[in-house]
Amino acid sequence: MIRAASTKNMSSRVLVASYFRCFSSSSKSPTSNLSSKFVPTASEALRDVVFPGAYLAVGGFGLGGIPETLLNELARDDFVEARDLTIASLTASVDGFGLGRLFEAGKVKRMIASYVGENKKFEQMFFGGELEVELTPQGTIAARMYAAGAGMPAFFTPTGCGTIYSEGGIPIKYKADGSGDVEIHSPSRIVQKFNGQDYVMEEAYYADLALVKAKVADTRGNLIFHGTSRNANPDCAMSGKMTIVEAEEIVEAGSLDPDEIHLSGVYVDRVIHAADNEKRIERLRERSDDESVPVISGGRGRIMRRAAKEFKDGMYVNLGIGMPTLASNYVPDNVHIELHAENGMMGIGAYPREGQASSNWCNAGKETITYIPGASAFSSSDSFNMIRGGHLDLTMLGALQVSANGDLASWIIPGKLLKGMGGAMDLVGAPDTKVVVTLDHCAKDGTPKLLEECTLPLTGKRVIDRIITDRGVFDIDKNNARGGGMTLVEIAPGYTVDEVRAATGAQFNTVPEPIPLMDDE
Repeated sequence: MIRAASTKNMSSRVLVASYFRCFSSSSKSPTSNLSSKFVPTASEALRDVVFPGAYLAVGGFGLGGIPETLLNELARDDFVEARDLTIASLTASVDGFGLGRLFEAGKVKRMIASYVGENKKFEQMFFGGELEVELTPQGTIAARMYAAGAGMPAFFTPTGCGTIYSEGGIPIKYKADGSGDVEIHSPSRIVQKFNGQDYVMEEAYYADLALVKAKVADTRGNLIFHGTSRNANPDCAMSGKMTIVEAEEIVEAGSLDPDEIHLSGVYVDRVIHAADNEKRIERLRERSDDESVPVISGGRGRIMRRAAKEFKDGMYVNLGIGMPTLASNYVPDNVHIELHAENGMMGIGAYPREGQASSNWCNAGKETITYIPGASAFSSSDSFNMIRGGHLDLTMLGALQVSANGDLASWIIPGKLLKGMGGAMDLVGAPDTKVVVTLDHCAKDGTPKLLEECTLPLTGKRVIDRIITDRGVFDIDKNNARGGGMTLVEIAPGYTVDEVRAATGAQFNTVPEPIPLMDDE
């Protein structure tokens, strides 16, 4: 099961081995005195460390980088110790695969995740009162795991301030009587002000057991990950009192160049070979050799083309799913930007050509991607450090509703839609990043989406800088620098100000006449 090191960087690995030989008094191999953490099977690795009610941290994002072998073993009917588990992971997987098998086997009591939208059985169990779900911003999950490994019992973050997440009231458990009534709501969180801004206190997540997937491991547990399959795997490993890693390739200690290693073996207790390695792709997106930019007409096409005007040369940008992502098709020829993905990527490229897609390279929408020259991959905690630290220039995302003072509602319709906030709360909570929202001006039934106050639970409070709709562009004075409110700064061709006012559920100012036409060419 232990394989020889690959030939990549072999010369440097030989030098490492030579170094140890020079300073060893033994004539044996340089690694002979290092105890191995290798365990032959998942069953042997897990049997004495899983107990009813255990807290687990599980790596992966969507289906990328999930520890399939370990999860399949836990899901077995005869693994009776695995029950009433609390599991923290970025997402909730899909039906019949990965974490989905644990839900269907009835082994999970509570799930801590940022997004649950692709697992129908999971949703049924949740709304039926069979499963507790603690929806948590994606970056906060990664940070809670990282904090546990770093010895920090708690930390403060701007993510979720002024929303139902910090104030309490998100459904965690529904009654099992079919009434639709909530049995357990999320509690309020401690909020404290620093430098004039509110921050939410979050506690570290200490896992009894962490399950991790790596590309390469040595017998001392040093790990190398591949692409966006890294995601929260390093953070999970750090959080575990017991950490078990399954790796696609296992090499002898001393075979890896220290500079290659992404995570030190100090965080790892046991290593197994990834026997189950399907590496299923959740959303296969490919392009043909002759594929051109799609022509999207009407109001949405106008929104996307206008949104692309927000991109400036050299920007680091995060684009939400839907219209924001499609806006990247219209980046001007003289503008070069780097696209960021919350799951651990800077420098997203085009969709891969037919037959070249890999589960190791996916965006935050779980679509297969390529990368541009100069791209980089990193962990989820590093990704959200970039976000919270204000290192991105622009965040562009969609919405269900927006308000005149810059509030954003985008992730929940009580009683109807509860997919999760994903990374949106983290993205819009960053104090120094411009936030642009794209959305249809009205719903299909004509109801305004631009309101005086949002009626849906918020994703962020006073976070929006600019709104782009099919009828105009609005700037938001979210910090009350000019008396607050929103101002129409561009109007779409074919509309009058009075028509825009009639379709808007909030008062707004206008720039002096003539109002510039919305530039969507």
